[in-house]
Amino acid sequence: MYQDNELIIRAVEEKDLTRLWELIYKDEQPEWKKWDAPYYPHQSKTLEEFLPIGQGWIGDDDFWVIEVAGVVRGIVSYYWEHEPSQWLEVGIVFHEGGSWGKGLGTRALKLWIDHLFNTMPLVRVGFTTWSGNKRMIRVGEKLNMQMEARIRKVRYYEGHYYDSIRMGILREEWE
Repeated sequence: MYQDNELIIRAVEEKDLTRLWELIYKDEQPEWKKWDAPYYPHQSKTLEEFLPIGQGWIGDDDFWVIEVAGVVRGIVSYYWEHEPSQWLEVGIVFHEGGSWGKGLGTRALKLWIDHLFNTMPLVRVGFTTWSGNKRMIRVGEKLNMQMEARIRKVRYYEGHYYDSIRMGILREEWE
């Protein structure tokens, strides 16, 4: 568990599963999906369909909840782009619009990157987003991440092409 005042990131627990289902899978067209890779389809699930998936998240190292003032508001995650070379990418989602634009994403991602650098022999941590997600790009900038790649016009959403954006930071830059 890592904490910054009222904001905590921690491993998923059994008690979080219904809340995670409500945030992620309950709605067919959730607002958060307009910002989190909206060019990939979202599939809602019933609670019964979700629970086996959620059970797999309990205690995972690569998928944690973000809690604000005692309420689960989102998730942080990581995945291996190429594990043999320790190329790791992170993700973050606040699922409710009321959590956006308050600096919570920057604070949560800072805690997550601290955790990853403290517990893994990583040289770099990065993320991939799209040019339509200005808030995520701003989070990367506030954390002193570098724009490492811009792949132009490869994300198609609502009749427009957007760029794929890769941002990252090296351990020595983080420290």
